[in-house]
Amino acid sequence: MRAMVLESTGSRLVLKELANPAVPPGEVLVRVQACGVCRTDLHVVDGELPYVRTPIIPGHEVVGTVEQVGEGVKALAPGMRVGIPWLGGTCGDCTYCKTGRENLCDYPEFTGYTRPGGFASHVIARAAYCVRLGDDVDAIATAPLLCAGLIGWRCLQRAGNASRIGLYGFGAAAHIIAQVAARQEREVFAFTRPGDTVAQSFALSQGCAWAGGSDVPPPRQLDAAIIFAPVGSLVPAALKAVRKGGRVVCGGIHMSDIPAFPYRLLWEEREIVSVANLTRDDARSFFSTAGAMGIKTTTKSYPLERANDALADLRNGEFNGAAVLVP
Repeated sequence: MRAMVLESTGSRLVLKELANPAVPPGEVLVRVQACGVCRTDLHVVDGELPYVRTPIIPGHEVVGTVEQVGEGVKALAPGMRVGIPWLGGTCGDCTYCKTGRENLCDYPEFTGYTRPGGFASHVIARAAYCVRLGDDVDAIATAPLLCAGLIGWRCLQRAGNASRIGLYGFGAAAHIIAQVAARQEREVFAFTRPGDTVAQSFALSQGCAWAGGSDVPPPRQLDAAIIFAPVGSLVPAALKAVRKGGRVVCGGIHMSDIPAFPYRLLWEEREIVSVANLTRDDARSFFSTAGAMGIKTTTKSYPLERANDALADLRNGEFNGAAVLVP
């Protein structure tokens, strides 16, 4: 198998030829057809997440075909199309797992972080955490749904029944969830980097009612805001934009420090909440919703060998939508 390997945090990925791994019981070997490039991959590569153990193969928005199944696997068989998301495994025994909150598991596994990921021609995954996909899905278009879509979906649920919602940072997750929210007849406001008129035009094309820089207030108060950009200073900005009783949802796994802000921004029962990881139920509900709504992703494809270019372009905001690696 070929893989782009992170040998030490802060360094470029290196293309390597590796032996296909043995398939453990309960797991499957998947031939990768496409793997999305997520901002979390940047956090792994840059060493912004704790306990990154190198060498590691990043990537957790995987679409592929099962090639081998391990002992005890009954639900999947060779030839089936699957998605492999960020949540790669849970203990099943901790308080969180037993109360339906496996996204908060005390002993989790994460694809492309604590176990090898999809920046490769093949990847091993726990069968019970794979998402069964239709045989006719477009691998490149579907890959971003495995994290950007799922995290965006969980964030939208945390935003409650807000009818007027703001999205801060209009990248892969926002361009997916803006379509969902618009189809739910919510009014969506997009906040981009100041002066980024290209991203603002893109946001309007995805169903947003308004788009502007994150340095300006929306034309009307918001019921809720979701922050996808890993920028802590957006938290007080979003608090200023939401009405009394409004909610600010922080959707990233990593964010720069939130600056001090006056209590009056939080007062009047405004809330700040975070979203951590995802559950298998999130995947089931989101994929049924996305399929019914006809959600479309905007992607830019790169060959596997250009993973470093894809990461750099993501970091610099060189494209709209999502980057996808194709082995």
